[in-house]
Amino acid sequence: QEARAAPGEVRVAQPCQGTQGTAQPQGSPKFLPACAGTQGTAHPQVGWAVLGHPGTPLPFRRGSNVSLVLDMSSLGSVEPIQPVCTPRDITLQFLRTSSHVLRKQELQQHAQSLAQLQEEFSKIPPNFVSPEELEIPGHAFKDRYKTILPNPESRVCLRRAGKQDEDSYINANYITGHAGRPREYIATQGPMLNTVSDFWHMVWQEQAPLIVMITKLQERKEKCVHYWPEKEGSYGPFTIHVQGVSEHAEYVIRDLSMQVKHILFPSWPDQQTPESAKPLLHLVSKVEETLQAAASPGPIVVHCSAGIGRTGCFIATRIGCQQLRDKGEVDILGIVCRLRIDRGGMIQTSEQYQFLHHTLALYASQRSAGTTALK
Repeated sequence: QEARAAPGEVRVAQPCQGTQGTAQPQGSPKFLPACAGTQGTAHPQVGWAVLGHPGTPLPFRRGSNVSLVLDMSSLGSVEPIQPVCTPRDITLQFLRTSSHVLRKQELQQHAQSLAQLQEEFSKIPPNFVSPEELEIPGHAFKDRYKTILPNPESRVCLRRAGKQDEDSYINANYITGHAGRPREYIATQGPMLNTVSDFWHMVWQEQAPLIVMITKLQERKEKCVHYWPEKEGSYGPFTIHVQGVSEHAEYVIRDLSMQVKHILFPSWPDQQTPESAKPLLHLVSKVEETLQAAASPGPIVVHCSAGIGRTGCFIATRIGCQQLRDKGEVDILGIVCRLRIDRGGMIQTSEQYQFLHHTLALYASQRSAGTTALK
């Protein structure tokens, strides 16, 4: 059963016995053991004797004047060998059990504690994937960044009849949403020239009602290709029509064929944070409004460039807003940890982690004042 901290209490997983870690001072947050059964009793001492020791009967070994005798009388009480925790086990247990529930007043205070937030963020394991874990030939040609790879357990697989494994590959992961709702989002990288048709195949396959793009096409270098048409365009077997465009101060909405809407939110710089949290809350509000009228039941497709930083911030913000609406409290540490189970590296920097707290603190204060559309 998943452990959950009480409001204001931080819970993080304790490394397995023998892993590197410092002792916790008195008054530190509570810890949960990372691996069940690793903290057993010490094994009994094994008796020994050397030839010539008084009163010790020792059999002689040919050619040696020293012999070893083992005291076997205590072996019946020796603990069985316990399973060994791997680094991935430790990472996943941390991500599954860490929690810091904040009520509204505590959230306002915690959002101002920048040093504490930086320390809290630094302890969250990224859960990145190594190329060896994928075992998909040729996947590197479809990865925008060679170190940002989809976690195998939750990666999206394109279903194509009679195709090879490499044809099913796209750098994208299903993301669990609020209250444990499975596959509520798909987090993915910005499409490349050779992955645009894969992207539209995924949108069609998953019946996605909405695409949220949180990047410009160029930010000193290419972050994403122009994968949608001005009016009409063909991408592999898919022909996409633009049926309407509405421009707003902070984003642009396009109504596309396949019953999907596209929201472009270009004002968030890569690996940084916006000057104000209000535009992000406006975006979340527009997404809620769009989903209420959506005809398709599928996940929201969210991407920036790598699909982990700004993408993670948007998803975490929406989940945090939902928690505050439902319970009047929010577990931002727990949200980020759950996101990283599904896709490694979600929320890329400590500045983004701090901005996430600031955004949700603003949302909580707006709700208290009755001035937000996200009631």
